[in-house]
Amino acid sequence: MLTTETLTKQTKRSDRSISLPAMSSRDWVWRGWQTRYTFMRPSQEQSRIPIILVHGFGASGLHWRHNMPELSQRHMVYALDLVGFGGSEKPPASYSISLWVEQVFEFWRTFVKQPAVIVGNSLGALISVIAAHTHPEMAAGVVAISLPDLDALEAMVPKPVRPIKRSLEAIVLRLCLKPMFYFLARPQTIESVLKNFVYCDRSNVDPELVQIIVEPTLEKKAVTAFLHLSLSLNRPGYSPSLTKALQALHVPLLILWGAKDKAIPPTEGPRLVKLAPNGRLIQLPDRGHCPHDEDPARVNREILDWLDAIAKQQS
Repeated sequence: MLTTETLTKQTKRSDRSISLPAMSSRDWVWRGWQTRYTFMRPSQEQSRIPIILVHGFGASGLHWRHNMPELSQRHMVYALDLVGFGGSEKPPASYSISLWVEQVFEFWRTFVKQPAVIVGNSLGALISVIAAHTHPEMAAGVVAISLPDLDALEAMVPKPVRPIKRSLEAIVLRLCLKPMFYFLARPQTIESVLKNFVYCDRSNVDPELVQIIVEPTLEKKAVTAFLHLSLSLNRPGYSPSLTKALQALHVPLLILWGAKDKAIPPTEGPRLVKLAPNGRLIQLPDRGHCPHDEDPARVNREILDWLDAIAKQQS
């Protein structure tokens, strides 16, 4: 296993640098692939439940840059770059929720080794719930921010039409992928998408955030990985059932949702929280799809208060 510490006060990526709080980053080889994780040690001597942060589609562990400093005051905090994203390798793999679940689990088994709270946004929220269900020994709780139910989206398409839809999408992707990728990877395009579709409060859509998302796309393998990532989304069995995972989830679950999320309807929150035996939903007014980055102070407070309540229940 290869581990290399690479930063203290700056995280260097390619030939540029992103100014960040005092974080540390290491590379970890998993299944032969180089993967990246960032961490911050607790400032207090007696730390509490560790936290594992899982980013969404197109992002990386650095998307938690405004959360890690405050969360790490009392907790050991890890932020993973999923295979195919961020500073991790971008192989032409068959991507799936189960693949990323195993990455999170094996990271936990290698480095954390005690029950942790798994916090995810969007795709990362789905991975977090499925990971806690699949490997209950690793989870002390789950925080799901903007949780997508892929089965619900699939159910909107009539069954006879689904194979045709997948085939057409695969053809379009193969024909149009490269120009689509290079258009989407432009800084101005990313900034526009973030401001007009992803974020409701735009104050943290700054050059640093755009750079965090753009830099991984400059790697040679990025366009091939994007094709495989996109094609994988259309394959049957891409994700285990979220409904079944929530119904069987016996650890505490906190769902956070921006009331103005344009990517996933906020009405999904009340439906999904009812499925979980120990679920709680907090809707955040005037926030979009990434409230942890739009309003980190509020989201950090909600997570820490919820963690304090868990600790009291366990004592």
